[in-house]
Amino acid sequence: MQWTLVIPLKPLARAKSRLSDTAGDEVRPALALAFAQDTVAAALASAAVRDVAVVTDDPLAGRELAALGARIVPDTPRAGLNAALAHGESAVRAVRPETALAALNADLPALRPHELTRVLDAAAEFSRAFLPDAAGIGTTLLAATSGHPLLPAFGQDSRRLHRASGAAELLPPAVDSVRQDVDTGDDLRAALHLGVGPHTSAATARLLTPGQ
Repeated sequence: MQWTLVIPLKPLARAKSRLSDTAGDEVRPALALAFAQDTVAAALASAAVRDVAVVTDDPLAGRELAALGARIVPDTPRAGLNAALAHGESAVRAVRPETALAALNADLPALRPHELTRVLDAAAEFSRAFLPDAAGIGTTLLAATSGHPLLPAFGQDSRRLHRASGAAELLPPAVDSVRQDVDTGDDLRAALHLGVGPHTSAATARLLTPGQ
């Protein structure tokens, strides 16, 4: 099964505020962009992914992610994460009504294409399915096969909410890179331990270099 991924990304100036313990205001937008670039590049390299649509109003992010091969969908609702995902779902299915669709977080800088393929292959067995994050509270991926709506409930306690909505919980082995999103300094250190992509590697090198 081939999937279209919908990746929401808020304006970079407002992204990753919980990283304030690790990165200052002048650094966080570049980190958020780097996370998204590595996420999109890895997603497009997955054998299970047909294409990627990024829902964002940030002009810099739009240019950089389009250069990687993503389709950019303007976030016209401007009403938060779940509204952006519903808008992206509508935009994608207006063009390809029968596509299998998955929402993916934009902050997965350690994402491995083969691990994402493993998750999507597992999701293909269900009408709707989700992958919990490394903390076991949130969600990093929500999938819906052809003919089924996403019904996203991202945000606080989304693991419980997605399970309550009837989505199957996926826990395939050896997919740590798909579960390791980055909200805090500890999350970033965990992602670095897994091994991040080139954009995040460069951005964190600047963060850790005195005088940069």
